[in-house]
Amino acid sequence: MDEALYAKGLDRRKATLGAEYVDRALTSAPDFSKEFQSFITEYCWGAGWGDDTLPPKTRSMLNIVMIAALNRMHEWELHFRGALTNGVSIEELKAMITHITIYCGVPVGVECHRIANRVLAEQGLQA
Repeated sequence: MDEALYAKGLDRRKATLGAEYVDRALTSAPDFSKEFQSFITEYCWGAGWGDDTLPPKTRSMLNIVMIAALNRMHEWELHFRGALTNGVSIEELKAMITHITIYCGVPVGVECHRIANRVLAEQGLQA
């Protein structure tokens, strides 16, 4: 493991997803998944998100559409929350969901709206 890349990834992961979520994911991982959590932190968050070519807001926007296209809604919710943290506006998120609906299908768009409305209400950003 590249310790510097892991440390950078840990910082980026916590900055986007929240320290509480990341600490829980790392400490509660069963033995079977501990190495996987380290791999994700080093590779996805250190090598990927740690590259400063794209700002975190842009990466969040890319993730929102790619994860929706894959219909991985648990991860989509996580990255929707991260997108808010990384400065993606509610108007931008609405436009992205419309784009997702056009290219990925109405059922995915409906699911994105269902999740988005719940998350926005939980965060006090919507009545």
